Amino acid sequence: MSARILDIGCGRHKWPGSVGLDIVPLEGVDVVHDLNQFPYPFPDDSFDRIRVIHVIEHIQSIPRTMEEIHRIARHGAHVDIETPHYTDASSWQDPSHLWHLNTRSFDFFLASHASNYYSKARFEVEWSYVMLLKLYKWLGIEFLVNLENRLPSCRFLRKFWEQYLCFVVRGKVMSFRLRAIKR
Repeated sequence: MSARILDIGCGRHKWPGSVGLDIVPLEGVDVVHDLNQFPYPFPDDSFDRIRVIHVIEHIQSIPRTMEEIHRIARHGAHVDIETPHYTDASSWQDPSHLWHLNTRSFDFFLASHASNYYSKARFEVEWSYVMLLKLYKWLGIEFLVNLENRLPSCRFLRKFWEQYLCFVVRGKVMSFRLRAIKR
């Protein structure tokens, strides 16, 4: 049996083989639903993979949305999220963006997070990646900022960049791979 995939906010570019969910009835959208209305029209534990690509920054409540994603994800399901880094101009130029996020925004849903009592949704961050401007990629700064994916002991590099350097060495797009934890 093949994995069941949900593409939330798919628009015109639905991931091949997935169920497309969007607020706008475009060609390729399988289920038309307001993403700010809960519950989504799927039963619990429906999907093995959920894609949320350039959508989360448009939704009214990230905690509520993540709880809904957790509800419809199977245990161990991968949740792929992509969104602009808050220092990128695209984060601020689109008037429909409600949230401006950083690389630690989804740590809120970790079992070990100090404020995890605000939400029952639990995820493990398998990896996160920040794209920087090409100049900084060529200079190797993007490699250093993302080194924690290979060496968890290097987490301080991203923290240092985000706290002290990100307004000079700006982020562009962030990608996350979360894993739903249900047991």
